[in-house]
Amino acid sequence: MLSAFSSALRTPDLRKKLLFTVAIVAIYRLGATLPSPGVSYANVQACLKLTESDTNGVLNLLNLFSGGALLQLSIFALGIMPYITASIILQLLTVVIPRLEQLRKEGQSGQAKITQYTRYLTLGLAVLQASAFVALARTGQLFNNMCDQDDPAYQIIPENTGIPMWLTLTILVMTMTAGTGVVMWLGELITDRGVGNGMSVLIFTSIAARLPGEGWSIKESSGTGKFFLVIGLVLVIIALVVFIEQAQRRIPVQYAKRMIGRRMYGGTSTYIPLKVNQAGVVPVIFASSLLYLPQLYLQFFDQNNLADYQVWIQRYLADATSPFYIGVYFLLIIFFTYFYVSITFNPTEVAENMKKYGGFVPGIRPGKPTADYLDFILSRITLPGALYLGLISVLPNFFFIWLNQQQYQNFPFGGTAVLIMVGVGLETVKQIESQLMQRNYEGFLR
Repeated sequence: MLSAFSSALRTPDLRKKLLFTVAIVAIYRLGATLPSPGVSYANVQACLKLTESDTNGVLNLLNLFSGGALLQLSIFALGIMPYITASIILQLLTVVIPRLEQLRKEGQSGQAKITQYTRYLTLGLAVLQASAFVALARTGQLFNNMCDQDDPAYQIIPENTGIPMWLTLTILVMTMTAGTGVVMWLGELITDRGVGNGMSVLIFTSIAARLPGEGWSIKESSGTGKFFLVIGLVLVIIALVVFIEQAQRRIPVQYAKRMIGRRMYGGTSTYIPLKVNQAGVVPVIFASSLLYLPQLYLQFFDQNNLADYQVWIQRYLADATSPFYIGVYFLLIIFFTYFYVSITFNPTEVAENMKKYGGFVPGIRPGKPTADYLDFILSRITLPGALYLGLISVLPNFFFIWLNQQQYQNFPFGGTAVLIMVGVGLETVKQIESQLMQRNYEGFLR
C-alpha cells in the first residue's frame, strides 16, 4: 500500500490532484479558526473552558461536523451542514414534485439544474441557521446558559463597541452565510479538480480535526488504561464498519441479444449491487434531529420550575444516558432507514428500465414480477443494515456512560463520526486506486 501511495505521488497529474486537495483542506481549516467580525475570540475561549464541551443534542453533532468551528462562531461556523440538509430536502422533494423527478430523469442537464436549486436552498438555510446560532449566542444558550451574557468577561458579542448592535448582528449573519457559500465552492473545487467527493472530504476533515483533542481529554480524565482500551474498541468498531459498508447483495442481470442493422448488441451479464447499508448516514441525522426537539422545547422554560410532564421529558427524552432515550433513538433509526431506502430506491422504476433495454433477472419474468422480487430482496437486506446503523449510533451513549463523563455525549470515536470517516475514506481510496489502475494496472492491493 505504501508503494502504491508513492507511485501515486510519482504520477504527475495524480500528484497535482492530491496536492490540490490538501491545499483546499488547509484553506478550509484556516477559515474554521478565523473568528467572525463582532465576536470576541477571548470571551468565546473563556466560555469553552467554562463549559468544557458540555453541550447536548444536535448542537454537539453540528459542532462535530464543523470541526469545532460552530461553538467558536468562526467564518466557516456553519460548515457543510446547510448543503447536506439542502441535498436531503431536494432528494425527498424529488419523489413529491413531478418537475424535480422529470429533471432527475433528464440526465446531466437536469442534474445541473437540481444542483443549482440545491445551492440556492443552501444559502437560504444558511441565513436561517446563522440567525438562530447568533441568537443562541446572544442569550447564552449556545453554551447551555453557563456563560452570563451580562458579564463583560463572557459576552460572546460585546455591546459597547461604538457600532449599533443591529449592524453587528447583520454583518455577523452575512459573514457566516458567505462562509457557507465559500465552503460549498471549495467542496465543488475538490470534486472537479481534486480527489474524492469534495463535500465528503470536508466533513471527513472536520471530524478528524477533533479526534486528537478528544482522545487527549479522555486520557487526562479517565487514565491511560481506559484510553488504550477505548482505542482497541475503536479499531474493532472500524473493522466492523468497513466490513458492513463493503457488504452487498448482487442481483444477476442478463441482457438478451438484439440485432440492430447488421450488428449484434447485448448478450452481456451484469448485476445490481444492493448494499446492506443502502441508506448511509442519513437515518442517523434524521433521528438525532428529531430527538433534539424535546431538548429544544425545555429550553423555553425555567429549569428549576418544570411541570411533571416536563420533568419526565427531561429525564427520559433529554438524557442520553436514559435506557428509554437509547431505545427510542434505536427504533427511530430503524424506521428512518426503511423510510429513506423506500424513497431513494424504486424497484418498479429499476424493473421498467431493465425491461426497456432487454434485461431480466434469470428465473424471474420481466416487469412486475421483477419489481416484486427486487422489493422482496431489498426489504430483507435493509433489516441488518438498519440494525447495524442503530447499534453503531448508540455506541457513543454506552461509551460516555462507561467513561462517566457527560462531555462525551457525541463521542467522536463511534456512531456518526466513524460511519462518515470510514465511508469517505473507502470511497476516496477507491478513486485513487481506479486512477492508478488506469495508468499502471496496479492498485493498493496486489
